[in-house]
Amino acid sequence: MCGRYALHANPDVVALQFGLEGVPQFQPRYNVAPATEILVVRGGAAQLARWGLVPAWAKDPSIGSRLINARGETVAQKPSFRQAFRRGRCLVPASGYYEWQSVAGKKHPWYFRPRGEALFGLAGLAERWEGPAGALQTVCLITTAPNALAGKIHDRMPVIVAPQDYGEWLDAAAPDPAALLRAYPAERMEAFPVSRRVNAAREDGPQLIERLDSPG
Repeated sequence: MCGRYALHANPDVVALQFGLEGVPQFQPRYNVAPATEILVVRGGAAQLARWGLVPAWAKDPSIGSRLINARGETVAQKPSFRQAFRRGRCLVPASGYYEWQSVAGKKHPWYFRPRGEALFGLAGLAERWEGPAGALQTVCLITTAPNALAGKIHDRMPVIVAPQDYGEWLDAAAPDPAALLRAYPAERMEAFPVSRRVNAAREDGPQLIERLDSPG
């Protein structure tokens, strides 16, 4: 799964990379966690949505806490995701993401990112849920089998969409969007251990992505 990521790019850079006129102003975040508002790109615009998909048919929005990720292999068939896969494909701008490695009974975070890239797009699904208190915009990330680098740490990784594929992924008429749900090439990525402070969702700041020599 993918349960934390970072976004600390300048909003103007986000707008430029994703072909937007502008984006909602946001503060740099180095420990983005589920159930918080995150930046989402779809329909030629950027908006904020709560991380944790709530299907339109759900009676209770608390289901979103269990739907932060969708498996790419089954996303087109699962009732919780298939409508969003057809109509709500989106991109989630990110600067890097975290996965955890178990060492001597402790969870040690690693930070992953495309090599030399300060910003990239994660494949996501967005859906609007209507409740008694009004509408709720929600989103989840899509995961896939890992590449050789990510597989050393975890058995899943988020789908990273290459910039040349943004248009196809976001196009509701794309003939086979599932073909884009593949692992990003390992040789184009880097990963390194970072502070265990990432484990606490309340922690934030650039010190969280400082490279350590070894997990600790």
